[in-house]
Amino acid sequence: MSDTLGSGSAGSAAHVIVGAGPAGVVAAETLRKADPDAAIVLIGNEGEPPYARMAIPYFLTGNIDEQGTYLRKQAGHYERLNIRYVQGAVTGVDTAAKTVTLADGGTWGYGKLLLATGAHPIRPPIPGLDRPQVHHCWTLADARRIVELATPGSHVVLLGAGFIGCIILESLFERQVSLNVIEMGDRMVPRMMDENAGGLIKRWCEGKGIAVHTSTRVTEVRDGDGEELAVALDNGQVVPAHLLVVAAGVRSNTEFLAGSGLKVDQGILVDDTLRTSDPDVYAAGDCAQGPDLSTGGYSVHAVQPTSVDHGRIAALNMAGREARYKGSLIMNVLDTAGLISCSFGSWDGVEGGESVTLLDDPAYRYTRLEFKGDVLVGAQCVGRTDHIGALRGLIQNKVALGPWKERLRHDPNRIMDAYVATSQVV
Repeated sequence: MSDTLGSGSAGSAAHVIVGAGPAGVVAAETLRKADPDAAIVLIGNEGEPPYARMAIPYFLTGNIDEQGTYLRKQAGHYERLNIRYVQGAVTGVDTAAKTVTLADGGTWGYGKLLLATGAHPIRPPIPGLDRPQVHHCWTLADARRIVELATPGSHVVLLGAGFIGCIILESLFERQVSLNVIEMGDRMVPRMMDENAGGLIKRWCEGKGIAVHTSTRVTEVRDGDGEELAVALDNGQVVPAHLLVVAAGVRSNTEFLAGSGLKVDQGILVDDTLRTSDPDVYAAGDCAQGPDLSTGGYSVHAVQPTSVDHGRIAALNMAGREARYKGSLIMNVLDTAGLISCSFGSWDGVEGGESVTLLDDPAYRYTRLEFKGDVLVGAQCVGRTDHIGALRGLIQNKVALGPWKERLRHDPNRIMDAYVATSQVV
């Protein structure tokens, strides 16, 4: 193992972690507690200290500075824990030799390896997206450029109104730009909200002065007047943009595993210990396809709480302390220009299930509950924050509601009453 990655050869680090996001950092810290004497190497591929992508919107709005995005803000944190943090892009894994290779030719040997390589944003095949005014909002480098271009009154186009897109929308709205949102789905956040909920969010945004184009695609981006771009839409409109932000989804970072022999589907396949198809290799976070609490199958859940849980469980197993992952619960909570919405579990229902909805359109309030038998398996809410924790608890713990199922079908607003009643210790 070499101090200089460009000229090093494989060494004997007990634990190597590839990826310095929440999953990787939590894993490194957990390993240090569980295995005090082990060598731990944490490899990050950006020229930044380890940071949280979910903190970037707060940086865009000026609520925090760049250091506020760092996962651990105290200087020397990793050194004090004897965690070696190095920067470099891993380009390959040799499971037979138990080494990882970096882009500069350096290699690191491992006893146990954790892949926490995250995901990358998808860039649709639209002509003109290579222009310098087009950015994702994924890295701190992206965020710095967005801060320069998204000034009050500037024209901004946001391509995508999914979960990540709506998080970015909130930040752009607070920066007081003139905002056009383009979503090819028939409603906003179509993968976490039904027609009622997505429609409420759209009307709310329009009431705030945001132009929202649903069932619409960008067909081309070309030069416009002055410093602006001209963003052509398939409905015939052309909207101006000083900045175009692309939020068209993400994909797990697994390309570097070609030839490794590790099993990959939508992400790196792992079991309930976060172990991959190789017994000495684990995966965690946005690159891992792990147990899904709602479906009983295996899914990629690209959210920070899942990444943190993955990192902790994987690290314990790497250190020889058996731990099982019960599965991720699909859970999304959004603040879209001041309107709170959330969805949990099988929000769009299950085969043979039952549902109930309650819509107060003028007040922007909506509740939808999904049942399988007398168990709540999914939910959506718009305009309510008072029972988010109770919803999560009932769904995640698969609580048998008994008579409370019919009470909720009669009045879905009684979620907290149902949670309290069914959580009583007998």
